[in-house]
Amino acid sequence: MQKSIFILIFLAQLTFESAQHNKMVPIKEGSFVPLYGATTKDPVSVKTFFLDVYPVTNIEYLKFIKKNSNYSKSKIKGIFADKSYLAYWKNDFDFGNVNPKAPVTNVSWFAAKKYCECQGKRLPTIDEWEYAAMANERKIDARTKTEFNKYILSWYEKSKTYENEIGKTFKNYWGVYDMHGLVWEWTFDFNSSFLSGESRKDKSEDKNLFCGAGSVNATDLMDYAAFMRYAFRASLKAQYSTRNLGFRCAGARQQ
Repeated sequence: MQKSIFILIFLAQLTFESAQHNKMVPIKEGSFVPLYGATTKDPVSVKTFFLDVYPVTNIEYLKFIKKNSNYSKSKIKGIFADKSYLAYWKNDFDFGNVNPKAPVTNVSWFAAKKYCECQGKRLPTIDEWEYAAMANERKIDARTKTEFNKYILSWYEKSKTYENEIGKTFKNYWGVYDMHGLVWEWTFDFNSSFLSGESRKDKSEDKNLFCGAGSVNATDLMDYAAFMRYAFRASLKAQYSTRNLGFRCAGARQQ
């Protein structure tokens, strides 16, 4: 009897925590000058949207897999995910000896997009993500703050932060956690900011060199942290998955 009560309490706690993790907050409309993507240095407008407070966790992704088994590691089609998809999971329905509340990683863009759609949400755009991520605890735009940039760059020097539990980094101005300091994150238009010769139908340029040449069109040559994010995104293909790459969802309203 006591064992049954304990199990019920444990399941109720997981349900409550999952609901908390799924919480979204409004990111109010505004404008900013992105590092890339704008044809001029004029600000781009971002309309009000909602963003998950936390990245998606292992336990949350497991629930998705159980309802969508064709996205399990043994059944997902190669066109939608490479061989490292959920590589650290023990099997299709067991993420092994990792923290349930740690962010799920080794997830392809296709799978992340599908997960968000099943929640009635979507992946954030690059502009939305960067707009929300430029805030520190007090300011909407903290990109010129030395300590803020030092914090981000110091994270890049650390290893295995993806093993940490969500919600242990700072809470930013919007009420969002873990934009920096935990994992890299997919965006809907992750590879749209850099143009290659091929994308412009101009075969005179080597499409494999556009990342290095991209700094010519950057709006802030000193924003090293943003350089690293844009370069990382540009190196990806939609079926790629890596151990330090996770995601969170966005939407037009609170779910």
